[in-house]
Amino acid sequence: MRILGIDPGLRNLGWGLIESQNGKLRHLANGTCRTAKGDLAQRLLSLHRQLSEVCARLAPDTAAVEQTFVNKDAVATLKLGQARAIALLVPAQFGLAVGEYAPNQVKKTVVGVGHADKAQIQHMVKMQLPGASFDSADAADALAIAICHSFYGAGTALRVKA
Repeated sequence: MRILGIDPGLRNLGWGLIESQNGKLRHLANGTCRTAKGDLAQRLLSLHRQLSEVCARLAPDTAAVEQTFVNKDAVATLKLGQARAIALLVPAQFGLAVGEYAPNQVKKTVVGVGHADKAQIQHMVKMQLPGASFDSADAADALAIAICHSFYGAGTALRVKA
């Protein structure tokens, strides 16, 4: 099963594709969809186009997205939620079931503790996916989300009719 993990962000949206077969994980690809400062609608459209291209090119079987955490800045949280909507919408448009995971659940699954830092996540992703390298912490987080989905949701995530 090919699992697409997505770490939503308005400026940097990380994605990572892994394969899970017979309990073994293999890194296939990863990257970062980037937008520039500017008009919110255009930034969201750019994320939609970039992520759609990733789904069309890599043909995942299922997807997983990190849930939004609420921070003290309500405006930033709202904008992150809008980027997250793109992260949920695009896989759904491709007929994929989408799992959602809290940041602490992803960290606990990949690192073993729910409050791991970025360096710990990156190290453990490299341990679980030998040969994987990534261009950003967001791409590493996306791979971690895909790993989490391989343990909790990929067995029941089948293609759905769009």
